[in-house]
Amino acid sequence: MAAAAAAFTCPTTIISTAAARIRSKSALSFALSNTLSLPIAKPFPFKTPNPLRIPNTSSKFSTKSSKTTSNSDLSLADNAGSGSPSASVAATSPQTLKSRLHSGETLYGLFLLSFSPTLAEIAGLAGYDFVVVDMEHGHGGIPDALSCLRSLAATRTPAILRLPESSPTWAKKALDLGPQGIMFPMIDNPKEAKKAVSYCRFPPAGIRGTAHTVVRASGYGIDEGYLGNYADELLIMCQVESEDGAKRAEEIATVNGVDCVQMGPLDLSASMGYLWDPGHKKVREMLRRAEKAVLGTTGKGGGGAFLAGFAMPHDPPEQMKSRGYHMVSGAVDVGLFRSAVVEDVRRFKTSLIDSSDDETDHDKDADEKYWSE
Repeated sequence: MAAAAAAFTCPTTIISTAAARIRSKSALSFALSNTLSLPIAKPFPFKTPNPLRIPNTSSKFSTKSSKTTSNSDLSLADNAGSGSPSASVAATSPQTLKSRLHSGETLYGLFLLSFSPTLAEIAGLAGYDFVVVDMEHGHGGIPDALSCLRSLAATRTPAILRLPESSPTWAKKALDLGPQGIMFPMIDNPKEAKKAVSYCRFPPAGIRGTAHTVVRASGYGIDEGYLGNYADELLIMCQVESEDGAKRAEEIATVNGVDCVQMGPLDLSASMGYLWDPGHKKVREMLRRAEKAVLGTTGKGGGGAFLAGFAMPHDPPEQMKSRGYHMVSGAVDVGLFRSAVVEDVRRFKTSLIDSSDDETDHDKDADEKYWSE
């Protein structure tokens, strides 16, 4: 009887439950109909405040402003302190490498050959103004470079990609990753420089293939202003690293679209027959000639190019800055690590020798003392 009573449900209860279900279903239908009728929200502007607050560790070469970056390398603008995101974006004026150069700064950077995202992140946090991810001499390719770009973006450090060769295919794949700069190796004349620029421009200004609606450079299509800004934000660098190129440095520097001429002292010395002596007098003379040619074009009528280069043991960064260089790469990550570990091992091995000498002297003193007694 108890089971039967428990199984029995009053008709009034059944009716109340059904009514409740109908009301619930009606409410759900109403909510869905109103939701579907709402307009689809547009993506928030890409320059949103960055919740990751990175301490300002600007380099000793950069004296005019702290580093901030643009959409081109997907580094988000820092929050200016306003409670409103739109007010923060308006109050923040992100500076690109190009704009910092035009404002008169001298920028200090590092070459990354290891393709280590960890070392890229450390370099960014250390305060370098830029990091060149080197696909010419480093072992990595596009996927490896992407990991490094993400690490650098987390520290708001602009990335420059050096290509393995000057070609439209390599340029297209590199630019789609969204670096703030691109470096073309072995540019020997203005014709090659013009081709390099064309690889960076969408038609009709150039021949760059486009997938701007889905690639990282445009925030995968979220950055609606990408097509209007990419040419202004991208730093195009042409490397002059042969005797022929050095002799035509001025012509290369004045090609429309070339923002920076990067001198290559090692390849220059090799092309002149001094592979083992990049500090040879003749190499230095040729380098100085090219430097003066590029510097003579800088800022003339809004044209010309900035001067960039590598520091060498016989030509340290400070000397390069004093000669007018606008961008100086002072080291290579692999070289820094090599020097550190070699010194670490040397120091320990030396301590073992010193310790052994001390023990020998102690034993000798003990023997002398024993026999003297």
